[in-house]
Amino acid sequence: MIAAKAKTKFDGSKVRKAARAGSITSFGHAGAAIRLQARHSIKKNPKKSDAGMPPNTRKGILRSAIKYAVSRSPLSVVIGPDVDVAGTSGMAHEFGGRYRKERYEKRPFMGPAFEKVKPRLPRLWAGSVKGD
Repeated sequence: MIAAKAKTKFDGSKVRKAARAGSITSFGHAGAAIRLQARHSIKKNPKKSDAGMPPNTRKGILRSAIKYAVSRSPLSVVIGPDVDVAGTSGMAHEFGGRYRKERYEKRPFMGPAFEKVKPRLPRLWAGSVKGD
């Protein structure tokens, strides 16, 4: 018979710190994946897209205005068109509404992008907490 003894040391603060760092990185990857999917859904075309389909863009401004940013407190990611670049046109497309005195039908692109990427999100967090 073989006997063995082992001592373990658990440092909860190190685990929390590693989990937070991993989540910040994973939120960044999730934001980038959703942004990329949304940008790919917007096609360059001078004609309007059909209602219910992602919008078309003539110059590519809406597509290039889609940004993401990770917030550390509270830990979250914000993804969508930058108002300084594209104004509120993104909101008018996503939810329907008025922009520059014109009525826009609903042409969502951010919600569908999230839904398309959602099954991949758990994989972005897998292995995000690593020990020394």
